[in-house]
Amino acid sequence: MSDRKAELERKKARLEQMRKERQEKEQRRKIKDNEEVKPGKPPQDLRAETDALLQDLGIPPNVWNRLEGGGRSGSISPTIQDTEQTNVVIPGGSIRPKVKLSICKVSETTIAPKENVSYSKETQTTSVETGDREDIEARGPWDYYDDDTDSVEASSETTPAHQHKMPHVEMVQPAKTQQEIEQESKVEKWIKELSDDERKQILSSEDFQNFFNRSSRLVERVLAENETDMYIDYVGSDKEGKDDDQFAGDRLKLNRYFFDERWSKHRTITSLDWSTQHPELLVASYNANEESPHDPDGVVLVWNSKFKKDTPEFTFHCQSAVMSSCFANFHPNLVVGGTYSGQIVLWDNRVNKRTPVQRTPLTAAAHTHPVYCIKVVGTQNAHNLISVSTDGKICCWSLDMLSQPQDSMELQHRQSKAVAVTCFSFLAGDVNNFVVGSEDCTVYTASRHGSKAGITESFEGHQGPVTGIDCHNVPGQIDFSPYFLTSSFDWTIKLWSNRDSKYIHSFEDNSDYVYDVQWSPIHPAMFASVDGMGRLDLWHLNNETEVPTATAVSDNNVALNRCRWHQSGHHIAAGDDNGRINVYDVGEHIANPKNDEWSCFRQTLQELKSHAAEREEDSSFMGSMTVPLR
Repeated sequence: MSDRKAELERKKARLEQMRKERQEKEQRRKIKDNEEVKPGKPPQDLRAETDALLQDLGIPPNVWNRLEGGGRSGSISPTIQDTEQTNVVIPGGSIRPKVKLSICKVSETTIAPKENVSYSKETQTTSVETGDREDIEARGPWDYYDDDTDSVEASSETTPAHQHKMPHVEMVQPAKTQQEIEQESKVEKWIKELSDDERKQILSSEDFQNFFNRSSRLVERVLAENETDMYIDYVGSDKEGKDDDQFAGDRLKLNRYFFDERWSKHRTITSLDWSTQHPELLVASYNANEESPHDPDGVVLVWNSKFKKDTPEFTFHCQSAVMSSCFANFHPNLVVGGTYSGQIVLWDNRVNKRTPVQRTPLTAAAHTHPVYCIKVVGTQNAHNLISVSTDGKICCWSLDMLSQPQDSMELQHRQSKAVAVTCFSFLAGDVNNFVVGSEDCTVYTASRHGSKAGITESFEGHQGPVTGIDCHNVPGQIDFSPYFLTSSFDWTIKLWSNRDSKYIHSFEDNSDYVYDVQWSPIHPAMFASVDGMGRLDLWHLNNETEVPTATAVSDNNVALNRCRWHQSGHHIAAGDDNGRINVYDVGEHIANPKNDEWSCFRQTLQELKSHAAEREEDSSFMGSMTVPLR
């Protein structure tokens, strides 16, 4: 506490001292101001005081006078010559001595001031280029760091020496170990120019072929597409669906077509099938090209409906014309084909060759007639390939071994000759029971196993060979699996039930051969058919049973041979006699079923059955009327 008081006392004393000093300064300033305010002395007194001051400094008065005269002479013009000597009287009575004037030369010297160099942001970003404004605007943000300074060198003569540029910064390479340096040197030594034989060996290697095939497909997709995923690999396990419902406002509209000038021209479409693993892939088989005898007779093309390219995704060949083809449901890389010679062939898209990787032998144990029907049935862990030929033989194969069938059976009806099968279809969810169409205008039901293996029932009604057959397989509230459709050369389509030997209804709107028919995969009352007039008809039985709901006609009325629904139910593919495949979009307002479609279809079937009963009564009555009376 005492220290604090002592410190305060010292500060007070200091403040008092400063106050006194300030007062003394103010007093002195006032005294000085008063002295300046006093009237000035006369010039004589000033002159005397000045001389006294000079004398105190050791300078005589006459020297000052000479200096003053010399200074004044500097202002005299060089053209004036004055040699007079005069006495100058200064006010106050003093006499200045006479001064002699003369002409002298004056030299001028200019000393430049010291230049101050400063650093500013403007010298960082100001471009020294003298180009147009467009060139300046085109420069990027990193162009100022380029060391290509042609324009800087051109303008360096006119720019100030003190103007600065951005420093040149080089990337510092990361430190490398001795092992890395040795590896790089080995790589450089290893690179060498290949000989012709080495090039041929590399080009023919399997690794290079895989790379080239994959890259060529990608490049082809990029050239044909604007924006989509080009890197889908169908050899792998990618699962991409197709974008549907793009034409919901139209009932049936052509979306695109597939045709290859090299392999499709002058060939007829014999079968179509959509892939279940890759829904955008469509396989089509073609028969022989009679105008090109040196080409393979059988051709199978895999088309991609997702990309807009005009070439097939895969191309496969066979020595015999391919009459039927399908994707192996549980093997996404395999394509199966049935040939005109009776062989079953198998292609694998993972192998870099177009010929089959497996084929069945031409023996009596297998088929010896054209195979128009093949299908993979079963489950993931237990499935088989079923094939039927026109010699009436049905064979069961394992895809792992096609050297001989696992099981075979002759399809005969009532101990007669074998049935020449042209088409077949399995009942929904059944791998044992199926129906077949034949060349003798008859439809048969058959089974693979059991006490009644073989043909069980026959259905007569067509007046020409049966060309297509399909069982109803749309799941829903009501089971319609007993019903199936058939098409024939007699220009008609018939609706059947395996519980009745007579057809339920005959659709007779066509004016040419009807080559194929198929139910919609999602709508219980809709099916599609194609005929020899190039018509693709879409039938909606809940709306109309006498005329199709929608119809599309191919160009130049070329006959359509096959039709296949896409599993989404919104697209239909139809193949014609000229090797062209048309893909149609079905409007969603008719493709998608309503909640009451199943009950409506059941009512429609009941009405058709009642009409069929009336037709049978009329035909029996007319038959009795034609019996001659005795």
